[in-house]
Amino acid sequence: MSDQVVTRFAPSPTGFLHIGGARTALFNWLYARGRGGKFLLRIEDTDRERSTPEATEAILKGMEWLGLDHDGEVISQFARADRHAEVAHQLLAEGKAYKCFSTQEEIAAFRDQARAEGKSTLFRSPWRDADPATHPDAPFVIRIKAPQDGVTVIRDRVQGDVTIRNDQLDDMILLRSDGTPVYMLAVVVDDHDMGVTHVIRGDDHLNNAARQMMIYEAMGWDVPVWAHIPLIHGPDGKKLSKRHGALGAQEYQAMGYPAAGMRNYLARLGWSHGDDEFFTDEQALEWFDLDGIGKSPARFDLKKLENLCGQHIAIMDVAALRHEIEAYLAAANLPPLTEKQGDDLQRAMYCLKDRARTFPELLEKAHFVLQSRPIVPDEKAAKALASVSDGILNELTPHVQNASWTRDGLEEALNAFAEAQGMKFGKLAGPLRAVLAGRAVTPSVFDMMLVLGREETLARLSDAVK
Repeated sequence: MSDQVVTRFAPSPTGFLHIGGARTALFNWLYARGRGGKFLLRIEDTDRERSTPEATEAILKGMEWLGLDHDGEVISQFARADRHAEVAHQLLAEGKAYKCFSTQEEIAAFRDQARAEGKSTLFRSPWRDADPATHPDAPFVIRIKAPQDGVTVIRDRVQGDVTIRNDQLDDMILLRSDGTPVYMLAVVVDDHDMGVTHVIRGDDHLNNAARQMMIYEAMGWDVPVWAHIPLIHGPDGKKLSKRHGALGAQEYQAMGYPAAGMRNYLARLGWSHGDDEFFTDEQALEWFDLDGIGKSPARFDLKKLENLCGQHIAIMDVAALRHEIEAYLAAANLPPLTEKQGDDLQRAMYCLKDRARTFPELLEKAHFVLQSRPIVPDEKAAKALASVSDGILNELTPHVQNASWTRDGLEEALNAFAEAQGMKFGKLAGPLRAVLAGRAVTPSVFDMMLVLGREETLARLSDAVK
């Protein structure tokens, strides 16, 4: 086996990139990228009925949003069917597989009889050791000759050693009677040909590993390192599904979660590094290993996701944040920002990004800088505005005009004005929020004034007095 780590993500294109699939992709990406290895992408599109180009597109877009770049071309499993069949025929030629002519009816009858006699219903083909001279001219499948005694041990980096008695394994079909390869064969041949060294996938595939090892061993190929990771459950402890709000990766983008927060959250679902909850991509790449993956299912928790997302928004570079917000608006089919709005948003970011957990929350706080005059106050803001007289706002105007336009200068001027009116500044803050933003909940009045500038602030004051 080569020294370079090679992992793969191999989704079936029958729907969007589910959050469990996104986590599997992330684990494979972190493991390979953190070791200077390769991360490959294979689309398991052999189920022609259910595979769609739209689903493939959704998987690629979901991975792009999450920043999980792959090496080389995307591999189509269906396109490699001839190679899969070639391996089945090689095993047949070497006597490690055989032609089985048993019909569906014969297999069903065998199982009924075994059940009636209280024996194992595992099908034992009468053709396994038959003389080829006795073969009829009839359709056949190709089956592998499974070992019939002893045990198969799956050495798993997450589950530990899992032992399966070989008398529990049937002679698995490799090629169907129409000559098409089965999924189990395709996976092994693809993983071998792609040089995959580590297979990191959901533990619902654990039983498949024993059957897939029969092919590796029959072909004399190196068995990859197995790591079967527990599935994700909903808050109620049941397997994660749509009713838990478990959507496709892209839908989380359209809901306004930042990709870095999602990566951090998914990495922590089932894997841990000490007590660290919040970490950067650099830290995840340095720390991630298979030993940190737990054996029990992780629980999906939206509150935790939002909390981590808020921490990532707070540390994000302002230009990158603007770029990601623009991508969010496109994903959510919302109107794009104009260039001026984008520039204004970027300037205001310092007073917006500390307490927003999602992009919609951040944009709501940015309402004051994204709106153009005249500002129409909402119901709560209008009430606050009604609590002071126009006279007071009129008198405030020259004080704002003459203030030095720094945070300290503005605080000094407004506090002095409030005091002269015999009131605390807090009494003035609500009406000023209404004037500047048309909202009752906003960033601080001083931050809004600094971002808007003297001219715009005075214009909004003058609108309110009119």
